[in-house]
Amino acid sequence: MSAQPTHRPPAAELRGGPGSGRMASFGTPAERSKNFKATAGRLLRRMSPQRWSVLAVVALAVTSVVLTVIGPRVLGHATDIIFDGLVGRNSADGIDYGRLHRTLLYALGLYALAFALSYAQSFVLAGLVQRTMFRLRADVEAKLHRLPLSYIDRNARGDLLSRVTNDIDNVAQSLQQSLSQLLTSLLSIIGVLAMMFVVSPLLALVAIIAVPMSIVTMKEIAKRSRSRFIAQWQHTGALNGLVEEAFTGHAIVKAFGRQHEVEERFREHNGRLYDASFGAQFLSGAIQPAMMFIGNLNYVAIAVIGGVRVASGSMGLGDVQAFIQYSRQFTQPLTHTASMVNVLQSGIASAERVFELLDADEQSPDPNAGAASSVPHRGRVAFEHVRFSYDPAKPLIEDLSFVAEPGSTVAIVGPTGAGKTTLVNLLMRFYELDGGRITLDGRDIATLARRELRADIGMVLQDTWLFGGTIRDNIAYGRPSATEAEIRAAAEATYVDRFVHSLPEGYGTHIDDEGGTVSAGEKQLLTIARAFLADPAILILDEATSSVDTRTEVLIQRAMAALRSQRTSFVIAHRLSTIRDADVILVMEDGQIVEQGSHEELLAARGAYHRLYQAQFAGAATDLG
Repeated sequence: MSAQPTHRPPAAELRGGPGSGRMASFGTPAERSKNFKATAGRLLRRMSPQRWSVLAVVALAVTSVVLTVIGPRVLGHATDIIFDGLVGRNSADGIDYGRLHRTLLYALGLYALAFALSYAQSFVLAGLVQRTMFRLRADVEAKLHRLPLSYIDRNARGDLLSRVTNDIDNVAQSLQQSLSQLLTSLLSIIGVLAMMFVVSPLLALVAIIAVPMSIVTMKEIAKRSRSRFIAQWQHTGALNGLVEEAFTGHAIVKAFGRQHEVEERFREHNGRLYDASFGAQFLSGAIQPAMMFIGNLNYVAIAVIGGVRVASGSMGLGDVQAFIQYSRQFTQPLTHTASMVNVLQSGIASAERVFELLDADEQSPDPNAGAASSVPHRGRVAFEHVRFSYDPAKPLIEDLSFVAEPGSTVAIVGPTGAGKTTLVNLLMRFYELDGGRITLDGRDIATLARRELRADIGMVLQDTWLFGGTIRDNIAYGRPSATEAEIRAAAEATYVDRFVHSLPEGYGTHIDDEGGTVSAGEKQLLTIARAFLADPAILILDEATSSVDTRTEVLIQRAMAALRSQRTSFVIAHRLSTIRDADVILVMEDGQIVEQGSHEELLAARGAYHRLYQAQFAGAATDLG
């Protein structure tokens, strides 16, 4: 696609438009899902394509837990062998070391095999979680391309980046840490409880008392911590947005001496994040000590009752030892589960934010996305009774009509907020019309696939956009299939070739949008060369020469004249000297075309265009007097 992405929210040009500027976009997102079970269930359902891996994880966990649970029982037999050989019924013969060694080796083998299976479970689970996150990231990336530009304008970029990066990473870490622990803990509780009833039903009933106490404690603490985890990730997104804004405009902040204000705003957001994080981590961290306290009480009760039963001869010492181990194994999973609650809560809070992005309303689907036309467009553009507004309560464009003939140059001028950029955004279908229609060669653009429409439109913005790569790559972005000769021809036509030869690596020089390798004006030349190489039927120039010096602007105007000669061009300009040779000039005010005609005709009419011209070329001199 030859159209260059726009980074300037069009609403920022309009008074009262949504998302006017970056500063307006900060704050927490609107509504969020509060249903923990639904979000957790949706997250787990994303693993369904890997059901065999899920079954493998469960099978390995079950087998590992069974072997681990059997271990204390075997060690209890070893204790009985020692006890019987010393003070029991076999004390006369001493300890049967052969039997003792076989029993201990059997226990060692059980624990070693349980460890190997647990390791295998962790390996399979890591692949399961990461493949799930791989698909989730791919879904989020695809979703971003289906979202309308209005959604991007309404939301802070830092917050969106946080959802795509931090939140997904947090979900991955939470699943990796909590799934294995929760599954193993649940199975351990069931297995250990069964073995405790086999060893001593009475002591098992004593141990069970800890379960409802633990569940109630975890539930109450988790309920209070969850809202704080949601607030933590909301404030994380807001802080990311603030940092992204401050670093993007770092030079402006320095130039106007606003570092103190930025620091104050950072401290304010950082303080909110601190408060939310402290509350979330403190509450969730209180779960594990509470579980340990309950477990210790349970351990004391079992030790006392078991000791009494051994003294009375109703229970063997090995059984008591095994039961004490089981009691530890019984409370330990509860403690592990408690320690995972804060991790799980944080992960689910992040998952809610990611799913909110995935559930956002998408741009309207292309009606015939699979039926792209092979006929090249001539470039006749007609606006027919177009109506549009960013906010339904504030009408912007009402009943606007004009025609741009093939090969003509249409200049759009007017004061800031008049709706100039809005026109080209409507033509690109970045926004959909409220009424009327726009046609390209007689076809309603709403019936065209966006890819087909934008493939014939080249766009050069006031805000340059370059990606990390070489100069050659950035020019070839306009037409990836272009040959080296075509790339160099486009560079020569747009005077990029002049400064490239002064760089150490020439066209192989690595640049990016923030790099200092090339100047702002040279970056703009590169974006013009990109559009030149794309050779589109329609060309949109939005203040395309605003960052170049006067001499270079003259050269670029010559190049643009050659570039525009065979295509329809829309030129948005504030410097009226750059659009004198336009075929038609549209003068806009408050979303309406108040005048149209050639440069000479509009000056002779002594209307809005004449006032703009006088203000630009005569105003400064008058003020000096």
